[in-house]
Amino acid sequence: MEMKRIFFLLLITFSFLSNAQAVSEPKNNPAEWSKPYEPFKIAGNLYYVGTYDLASYLIVTDKGNILINTGLADSLPMIKNNIKQLGFNYKDIKILTLTQAHFDHMGAMADFKKETGAKLYVDEKDAEELKSGGKSDYELGKYGVTFKPVQPDFLLKNNDKIKLGNTTLTLLHHPGHTKGSCSFLFETKDKDQTYKILIANLPSIIIDRKFSDITSYQSIQKDYAETFEAMKKIDFDLWVASHASQFDLHKKRKTGDPYNPKLFMDKENYFKRLKDLENNYLKKIKEDSTKK
Repeated sequence: MEMKRIFFLLLITFSFLSNAQAVSEPKNNPAEWSKPYEPFKIAGNLYYVGTYDLASYLIVTDKGNILINTGLADSLPMIKNNIKQLGFNYKDIKILTLTQAHFDHMGAMADFKKETGAKLYVDEKDAEELKSGGKSDYELGKYGVTFKPVQPDFLLKNNDKIKLGNTTLTLLHHPGHTKGSCSFLFETKDKDQTYKILIANLPSIIIDRKFSDITSYQSIQKDYAETFEAMKKIDFDLWVASHASQFDLHKKRKTGDPYNPKLFMDKENYFKRLKDLENNYLKKIKEDSTKK
């Protein structure tokens, strides 16, 4: 009887190990993705706590904090240290969320969730990618499991709200880059001033294949078109993005610079970057039409 039990346990263990896949985060990433960067206050209750280029945002409320994006797997200690430098406790994070389900924004998400017990809110269209550790992604899935799989707690649609204390985030569904890429819009008060802040996920294209060849994401071309139109119509005062380079953080701000929300009021730059990306998209459609 004991031998049968041992055999059964070994069988279960073998089955688990054969089904479980090791995380293999892609190597040779830009050095800026893992380079530390000084955390700072952007505006009101919004803080930058990410690495030199992979943007992570801490929103501090009277009922706990929200963390958006977690960089690569090795970003975990850097983000925790950045939060500590600002005078906050990372264990006060109650809500986790993300702008896109790629390893460079999801690498430490499962660890943050485990360590803080925070609830994970995601755009419903990226849920499968989170559960598969990125393996189900239409493009980066070719690398296998690129981040620790993580189970979302709440699935959101366009214009759904994430509420914590005195802050309400509105999720804006902006698919294309991933099926569930999203941006966030919220208001923050700073003394006698109120700012409407956009955390934008800019719709860059990451494929060389024709749109029509992507059988696992058949609506990709349509999704990009709808995202460009939606992003042109957003009303905001300040904006930041998923990568520091996308909103020219390091041109605007040097280490040790004083608090200055006006640095991030450059709406002209937002619309220029959006137009450049849309031109790339239209050029791709034209090129796709000539490919066999």
